[in-house]
Amino acid sequence: MKPLKRVLRHDGVQRVLCWLAAWYIRLVHATTRWTVVNDAVPRHFADCGQGFVVCFWHGRILMMARCWSPLPPGYMLASRHRDGQTITRVLGHFGMRVIAGSTGRGGAMAMRAMLKALAGNHFIAITPDGPRGPRMRVKEGAVALAQRAGVPIVPVSWGTSRRRLMATWDAFDLALPFARGAYVWGDPITVEPGAEALEPARRRVEQALNDLTAQADRLCGVTAPEPAPEPGPGPEPAP
Repeated sequence: MKPLKRVLRHDGVQRVLCWLAAWYIRLVHATTRWTVVNDAVPRHFADCGQGFVVCFWHGRILMMARCWSPLPPGYMLASRHRDGQTITRVLGHFGMRVIAGSTGRGGAMAMRAMLKALAGNHFIAITPDGPRGPRMRVKEGAVALAQRAGVPIVPVSWGTSRRRLMATWDAFDLALPFARGAYVWGDPITVEPGAEALEPARRRVEQALNDLTAQADRLCGVTAPEPAPEPGPGPEPAP
């Protein structure tokens, strides 16, 4: 391991970096002139004390801790990978609790924890294209969670007029201070019972998130990145 990487992975260094990241988020939020669209949707569920699933793209995770204020009790699903643990520490500065797990590691345990949280009328925040992509393509997990819990999915995205799109798999949006910004919430999406309802709901969530991202960026005078190509069908079973 290179010396710089070894230093950056040190627990004390990680804590400082996460503290700095949290203050950067506060700086961007405080110096940006925000427009908020359709936030009556999440406020309705929060005011009624009803659990719901919030979905947004992995590349738009930076400013989500400030998506509305005051933030009601909620949890974020984060992977057990080192990147997920970094997200955990940053979100902790904003009072968000984290459920660790993903489709690859700790999935069953994370599902049980999320169902319990939703039953307790909390919201669960999920990046349905994480933790590794493909970019801006919804995986089935968030939809299956909402179906099992009997709660709606509320999609949301944001954009800012000053930003850097990073050369990462998710086209990570690094918002810059002193900008115009927009949070755009979508209408709730209900997942009907039955296995046959999962794929149509997955496509509705994916289309809604891409439409909201395009709308948020358009309000800020910038262009949204393109989604990754749709995953092809898996290999055919051997005869």
